[in-house]
Amino acid sequence: MRFSLLISVLRSLGPVVIGISLGFTLSLLSVSWSEDACSPDSKEGEAVSLGKDGLLKGARKPNSISAVNDVTSEEDFQPRIVPYKQIQPSAPKKVFRAKYISTELGMRERLFVGVMTSKNTINTLGVAVNRTISHHLDAVIFFTGSRSRKIPHGMFVVSHGDERLIWNMFQTIKYIFDHYINEYDWFYFVQDDAYTEADRIKALVEHLSMDRELYMGRPEEFIGGAMEGRYCYGGFGYLLSRSLLLRLQPFLENCRNDILSARPDEWLGRCIIDYTSINCVGEYEGLHYHHYELAKNSDPSKEQSEEFKKALTVHPVSDPEQMYRLHRFFTEIELQKTYDEIAKLQAEIKNVSVVAFEGNRSAQWPVGINPPFEPKSRFEVLKWEYFTEEEIYSCIDGSPKCELRGIDRMDVADVIDTAIGELNKKYMPIIHLKKQQLINGYRRFDPIRGMEYTLDLQLEAVNQKGHSRSITKRVHLVRPLSQIEIIPMPYVTEATRVHIIIPLTLQDRNYVDHFLEVFASNAFETSENAILTFLFIYDPVEAQQVSQNDIFASVKSQITVYERKYPAVKIPWISVKTETPSQIKFMDIISKKHPVDTLFFLAEVNTNINSEFLNRCRMNAINNWQVFFPIHFQEYNPDVAYHNQPHPDTLDLVKDAGLFDRRSFDETCFYNSDYMTTRSRMVADVQENEEILENMDIYEMFVKYSGLHVFRAIEPALRQQHRYEVCNPRLSEDIYHRCVQSNLESIGSRSQLAMLLFEQEHGNST
Repeated sequence: MRFSLLISVLRSLGPVVIGISLGFTLSLLSVSWSEDACSPDSKEGEAVSLGKDGLLKGARKPNSISAVNDVTSEEDFQPRIVPYKQIQPSAPKKVFRAKYISTELGMRERLFVGVMTSKNTINTLGVAVNRTISHHLDAVIFFTGSRSRKIPHGMFVVSHGDERLIWNMFQTIKYIFDHYINEYDWFYFVQDDAYTEADRIKALVEHLSMDRELYMGRPEEFIGGAMEGRYCYGGFGYLLSRSLLLRLQPFLENCRNDILSARPDEWLGRCIIDYTSINCVGEYEGLHYHHYELAKNSDPSKEQSEEFKKALTVHPVSDPEQMYRLHRFFTEIELQKTYDEIAKLQAEIKNVSVVAFEGNRSAQWPVGINPPFEPKSRFEVLKWEYFTEEEIYSCIDGSPKCELRGIDRMDVADVIDTAIGELNKKYMPIIHLKKQQLINGYRRFDPIRGMEYTLDLQLEAVNQKGHSRSITKRVHLVRPLSQIEIIPMPYVTEATRVHIIIPLTLQDRNYVDHFLEVFASNAFETSENAILTFLFIYDPVEAQQVSQNDIFASVKSQITVYERKYPAVKIPWISVKTETPSQIKFMDIISKKHPVDTLFFLAEVNTNINSEFLNRCRMNAINNWQVFFPIHFQEYNPDVAYHNQPHPDTLDLVKDAGLFDRRSFDETCFYNSDYMTTRSRMVADVQENEEILENMDIYEMFVKYSGLHVFRAIEPALRQQHRYEVCNPRLSEDIYHRCVQSNLESIGSRSQLAMLLFEQEHGNST
């Protein structure tokens, strides 16, 4: 029994014991063993075999450290303590990041245009060149010797301070190297007595490789023929590649010192040929630099040659009127080409749609225009407006019907004329159609397509025999959205300090407490970069009693309280005396007390100002470029809007709470320099009529005298409490009427007023 039990245990443990024994045996056979020496000086223990490179070939001895360099013996490992030294933190390197992604990626614009002008022609031919090409090209700079006394508005002029032609050309090329050589691929130079077809120049450089060393224009032999090569005649302009200018850059000073010439274009040509061996060419890889020499006193409309019609530049141009006639002629040619291309594309779309899955239904009408907007819910359904030739049944103020006038009347008249013209194109000469009247008109704005129209026209149809009859025809038209254009604007930041000007009269005192409370929470507590200034307006009687009874004493005490509460804040105030309050008169005083680069925000005391709006004020008011007139949200009279209801503490931006007051122009953001420049242009008119300062507001002044962009837009962050505005009858009739209408419209919505009238009549009847 015991023997059988032992056999069963060995059977289960036997394979394990055999496996372990076999593993030890194989490991002993696969390594070389050496015995540790009994003494550090003994050589017998170093039986470890070495490889060719002196490294241990066999297994390393237990508890030993192998040394690569010591192949004969191994020393005992001696630990060494390395003292800790704290690493001094170095100043972090400031990482430079370019302002624009294009700069960091090395991207450049395609074409730079430099116009060579003079102080005698910059206000005539220079202005004409600017008006004909500047809106087609990204960069147009005018180079002149001596600066003219009057620089035309909207032109970038660089003056070199010398009338020597060669010196001016040298300074122009040097200016390009200093400022624009890394920003553009192609540089085009032309005189101001040459007309340039801007779109054709752009198309030419679009087909040229940027890495080519190219000098392109009208080739001309050097005077006398003593020098080999050909230069580009400056009258017709010439095109230089960036690669060529970079190759020329190290030798520009040598050209100024060594080359003598009477003509700037010949001097530049000799410089390019001498140091780059590049000659002027009129054709490159199948692309031609077309030009045309205009005869004296010639009429562009009578020129019929193909060479003239294909010209990139036309020279010489004697006066601005001829420049404008040339521009009209070439614009009509390009416009006709565009119409022909559109017609060709429309025909191709119709031909392709025949073989489409849905047949001709796959081609949307009109051909080439985006398909109509498809609403995803009933709330997105576009609304049609019904109109006749005299009235429209959709009014801004909510009235069911109002007179069709202004731009809407012009729009309807233009659509009807276009419809008649298109019908006659289709049916003439068999039938000639004349308009009798518009029966029904419908229009809607599609955000994808544009303005759509449906017209029911009563027409008189006259055939070739002279017989006529009255017919009714329904037509559909679309005024498509034009191509979106990004207008370049000067660079502005949100770091500019805003000087807020609040005029106060006797009637405005009750609103100061709420204004300061809101402004303190939005500006003082957040350390907004803004300065608040009050303008106290006294009439002559109030000014005489200011020592005994100052009507603004309570306001001044409130200012003191807030200055103590916020030690870093100072609230200055200015006192003026006048019988007739006027924005221009007030700003004349304030403007003299501030630097020319001051950004002003002129506001009313019932205006709620916050950081969001102040940032938009900084972004939309651009020095020497644009002034900003925001359209604030005017709250309704709470007694009307919330009749028999508790007044809410905060109002949402909804139509039942108020409206955007398009009739108010009191709030404005502008720079002091722009105000001073505009004000100086009024001097002559003010001398003839001094009352102009009293019956004109700042908006009219900027529109009439400044020449700046007057930007006006809805501003949801700018809100005004309801109050009755005292309208000044001494202002112009238009301003006074706007003030009265603003007071009436700010009472409440039509539905709210109708409900009050209904309740009043219902109460009287009972």
